[in-house]
Amino acid sequence: MAAIDDLKNLLSQDIRQLETLAETLRQEKFCLSGSDSKALETLTQQKNTILEEIRARAKQKIRLLVAMGFRPDSGEPSRFIRSAGLNDLYALWQQADTKLRECHILNENNGRIINHLQKRLTRLTDIFRGASNQQKLYGAKGQQTTVSSRTVLASA
Repeated sequence: MAAIDDLKNLLSQDIRQLETLAETLRQEKFCLSGSDSKALETLTQQKNTILEEIRARAKQKIRLLVAMGFRPDSGEPSRFIRSAGLNDLYALWQQADTKLRECHILNENNGRIINHLQKRLTRLTDIFRGASNQQKLYGAKGQQTTVSSRTVLASA
């Protein structure tokens, strides 16, 4: 039963750190709206540290689950835990999963904000270069690029 206790401990740590990550993502959103680049740099370092620790624990959790009889090709770990009748462990797993999904949504929202800011910066750059009324083409990833009379499209 030491593996179950270890899993509970790892999941509890995950839940605490995912709560911290969610708060960091909320702060990141606030900094993005205020364009505070120094604070954003600090928050990015915090996020990376948290994510590294979560990834390390994920590997530990898989090792513990395998030691308990879980086969990675047999489906989701939550199904294995539930079928084993480990209700306390299953509740912790679900709580961690909920926190992870919350972080995912917050991160996607921040990504949309960053994408919007990048588009705005591109438009401003086009205005500064005098290319705001020029035709635009779409690149391979869907981004717009301005075609100006100074841009060489092909040569013979």
